[in-house]
Amino acid sequence: MKLKPLGDKVIVKRVEAENKTKGGIVLPDTAKEKPQRGKVVAVGEGRRLDTGQLAKPSVKKGDEVVFTAYGGTEVKVGTEEYLIMSESDILAIVQ
Repeated sequence: MKLKPLGDKVIVKRVEAENKTKGGIVLPDTAKEKPQRGKVVAVGEGRRLDTGQLAKPSVKKGDEVVFTAYGGTEVKVGTEEYLIMSESDILAIVQ
């Protein structure tokens, strides 16, 4: 099964959370926060403006992004977990 985002939606795969703190303390799974970074897997065609024109998305497939803490809807496809979110939930592209 494949996912194809519609409109201004973006599909993101979260990056793995760190296992250790900067000080070297190993974190158990229950203490880890879900990362707010991920890699864009697919991008919709864009947002429809009031004028009827199509605004192209600012992100593209393969971009690493930072998104809001509670942004997106989690979906599971096979064994993989993804987030489907609006482009407006993306805060920045990591360069």
